[in-house]
Parts: sequence; C-alpha cells; structure tokens
Amino acid sequence: MKILAICGSLRANSSNLAVLQAAKLLAPQMTEIILFDGLEALPYFNPDLDTETPPPPVLKLREAVGSADGLLICSPEYARGVAGVMKNALDWLVSCFEFPDKPVAVINASQRSTHADAALRLTLETMSARLIEEASITMPLLGRGLDAAGIAQDPELSSQLRTALQHMGRFVIRSADELRSE
Repeated sequence: MKILAICGSLRANSSNLAVLQAAKLLAPQMTEIILFDGLEALPYFNPDLDTETPPPPVLKLREAVGSADGLLICSPEYARGVAGVMKNALDWLVSCFEFPDKPVAVINASQRSTHADAALRLTLETMSARLIEEASITMPLLGRGLDAAGIAQDPELSSQLRTALQHMGRFVIRSADELRSE
C-alpha cells in the first residue's frame, strides 16, 4: 500500500512534518509512506494555467496523488484557517481526475488548531475525498518540540499514530475491494 503524505507547512522544523516523518517510521508492514516534496514549487492557483498541460510542479503533484492508494495530510492553522500553501495545493487538485474518491486521513498536530482542521475537512469533502474519520486524529504536540524520532518513541503518541495508520490501511483495502466489485 502506498500512502502519500502531504505537509501543509514549509518550515524546516515543522511539527506537522515531524508527524508525517514519524508516521513513516511507524508505518505498518506492507505500507509505504512517501513524503511529498514540492508544495513550495507550485505556482499560485490560476484557472488559466489549469489546462491539459498544467505547470510541471502541478503535474508532479497530480501524478503523486494518482499513484497513491491514499493521502495523509498534516497541516498547520494560520489565522484560524488552512495554511495558504495547503489550500493552494488543494486548489490545483480540484479539477483533476486523480483526486475524487481518494481515501484521505487528516492529522492535526495541535489541539488548538480546531478552525483549520474543520476547514480542511470541509474542503476535502467538497472535493469528493473519502475522509477516513477513524484515522483522522489530533495529536497534542503544541509546545513539546518533538522531532519524528521523539514522536515515534513516545508511547502515547506512537500508539495514537500507529492506530490511525492501521485504521487508514483497513479503510484503503476495503475501498479498493469495493471498487473492484463495482
């Protein structure tokens, strides 16, 4: 199973990135988590550029989404909303055929980021994502300064993340089975 992890923060020491890196360390057997590297290269969304041949960074994102069995998104809250870089990436996915019905789990790295979490989920639902509620969690990382290894070594946090990844895996397998039977 191939899961594409997308971080909505461009900070080098982002807790959101640390969560996704920890997920990669804790991934169940037979699950590959691939961190998408390229959000900073995406141009601002412009419908005039959303043609049959969009800009190369957009193609890279769409191809990565298309080749993944599911998406794992972890994005911060800025000014009570979704981070601009994350929203821009989602805007580029709205009109593509690779995104609809894609299983998606959202991990929130701060217990105070409730507005962005709700807005992100609403956007994903509007875009026809298959939101995996059991795998969409909030991790209490605010002020803890943990890197990926610290998250993976923390008994409570690693258990929470492992459980979310197991739920995601079961959902993705069930979804694939449903699609095959249609």
